Amino acid sequence: MGVAEAITGSLLLAVLSTAGDFIWATWITSGRAVFGFVHGALIFLAIGLFLGKVAGRPAAGAIAGGCIGVLAAGLYYVLSPLLGFSAMVVAWMAVWIGLAAIYGRLQTQRIDAGAHHDIRLNIGAIAGRGVVAAIASGLAFYLISGIWRPFNPQGLDYAVHFAAWVVAYFPGFAALLIKKVAR
Repeated sequence: MGVAEAITGSLLLAVLSTAGDFIWATWITSGRAVFGFVHGALIFLAIGLFLGKVAGRPAAGAIAGGCIGVLAAGLYYVLSPLLGFSAMVVAWMAVWIGLAAIYGRLQTQRIDAGAHHDIRLNIGAIAGRGVVAAIASGLAFYLISGIWRPFNPQGLDYAVHFAAWVVAYFPGFAALLIKKVAR
């Protein structure tokens, strides 16, 4: 359960991220932080919207995802003077922990809305999924991060970018969405 959603999320976000690569390569001529904040907010707003839709709370997911995207961009800009491009991988890993927390909360709120009793967050399960998502997706992101280096906007192969983004997103979505099957 959840495999179809993980694949769907990966494909949808790969399209959006590839479009982002095109926009950065075509129209953004400087690396001003404002563009990074907007980019992070929009990409993670979309991820939050998707996770919120799966959890039955798309608007709440979108708002929370956008906030995570802004925080992730801020984390990148704070860490990049110290870590260089590696700060991108650190920020990418951090967002998956945040997305796990949001998705866990969205699911709990949906359950609460349908029941008249108190449902507690399973913090351990949410944290575990977040750590798995961060490590697996962080490794995948690191492995595909060569798609921007050397940066050559005229030579970018967008089919390769799309495939790379699918590879980067799938482990995170899989860790959050695939449910254990009872034996």
